[in-house]
Amino acid sequence: MPTVFREKGFRFVFYSNEGFEPCHIHVIGHGGEAKIWIPTCQLVWSYNLKAQELALILSIIRRRLQLIEEAWHAHFSR
Repeated sequence: MPTVFREKGFRFVFYSNEGFEPCHIHVIGHGGEAKIWIPTCQLVWSYNLKAQELALILSIIRRRLQLIEEAWHAHFSR
């Protein structure tokens, strides 16, 4: 499970066995987890995260879309 980056107490990761799915990122922290499609920033699901935490996560992802997409393609094109 490679960590792409960390910010504001969250870890932004890929699960290595999910390369068959469209580009997405998992966010773990603050006692919860979420999965977000990239580049649309659509929330797929979340567990135990508050609305304010999800809003923060989505704003971080929007700022770092290029980094996430590049990391996804680098990791899954091996």
